[in-house]
Amino acid sequence: MPKVVNYNLYLVPPRWLFLKLECDNGLEGWGEPVVEGRALTVKAATAELIEKYLLGQEVSNINKLWQILYKGGFYRGGPILMSALSGIDQALWDIKGKMLNVPIYELLGGKVRNKIKVYRWVGGDELDPQVAIEGAKKGIEQGFRALKMNVAGKLEFIETPSKLRKVVEKIAKVREALGWDFHIAVDFHGRVSPSLAPKLSEMLEEVEPLFIEEPVPPEYISELKKVRLRTNIPIAFGERLFNRWDFRPYLEEGLVDILQPDLSHAGGITECMKISNYAEIHGVLMAYHCPLGPIAFASSLQLATVNHNFLIQETSLGIHYNEGLELTTYLKNPEVFKVESGFISPPSKPGLGVEIDEDAVKRLSKQFKDWSNPIWVHEDGSFAEW
Repeated sequence: MPKVVNYNLYLVPPRWLFLKLECDNGLEGWGEPVVEGRALTVKAATAELIEKYLLGQEVSNINKLWQILYKGGFYRGGPILMSALSGIDQALWDIKGKMLNVPIYELLGGKVRNKIKVYRWVGGDELDPQVAIEGAKKGIEQGFRALKMNVAGKLEFIETPSKLRKVVEKIAKVREALGWDFHIAVDFHGRVSPSLAPKLSEMLEEVEPLFIEEPVPPEYISELKKVRLRTNIPIAFGERLFNRWDFRPYLEEGLVDILQPDLSHAGGITECMKISNYAEIHGVLMAYHCPLGPIAFASSLQLATVNHNFLIQETSLGIHYNEGLELTTYLKNPEVFKVESGFISPPSKPGLGVEIDEDAVKRLSKQFKDWSNPIWVHEDGSFAEW
């Protein structure tokens, strides 16, 4: 059996981290271990895990290696360690698929669907609704039939009725422009205070979003219950949860309709498959979180292909970043992500199904600039998550 003998980590723009694992038989696998805004930290953690636990190991034993990488250091979980583990897991599955000459979804039991519904993000913090409308119309030209926009930028703990009406009116204008046959999801991004989230969720019912995402931060479980009681809009949640144990209370207490684990944060393909199965027994759907690059997106498509309770897939396809690149810039086979009538076909090539252009990766890695989440403040100078 082939063994892992080498690896490379590439920090690349706009704010991603790519991993290449190499085997002694020449096989290579790619992963995307990253937390946006913490790429340098995750890079160090990924290198540490590989050096301590992976080099010299048989690449085929993914389940065993996952357990060692997760539990071997005693301290476990959290965004940094789980993101490092996630990228390694993706790369191991990529190698195994290539070794057996099949897509990963064949190793997971085969297809339940022949095409995967996708949506595109169009921003929306302090966004003029016309900008969102233009972004959505451009997405339609690219083949999309659904979008997600942020509900708002900084909001006070308790907002004025005028400000809340403006939030709803902004989304209503997008709804009016796109019609009622187009899905619009609304992302609170955890930026709405627990005091305000139930009321705003209830007000948004008139524009009938596909879902509201992360109406409160993940640590506010009891406050999420209040949102649940105030709205009939499906609640999507989970981009800041990192393993099946993190998801457990939300599922067992019936607080969410749609789970959003990120395959670059929540343990990779191995763990997110288990999370998906756990969600299914609770009647909860899956919409894998993925504002990241082509490797994370390809990993998400593999699970979307095999999980019956999958709903829709997020993607950053079509978004052009300041560096003049987009998600497909790093691919030799960009056609693999072609969107037609709101759907993408499952990648059919072995492994993840994407061919990474390593020359482009190396060239663009020289342009990497560390990115940080914007820091907002209220009028009184205090920090504004809310």
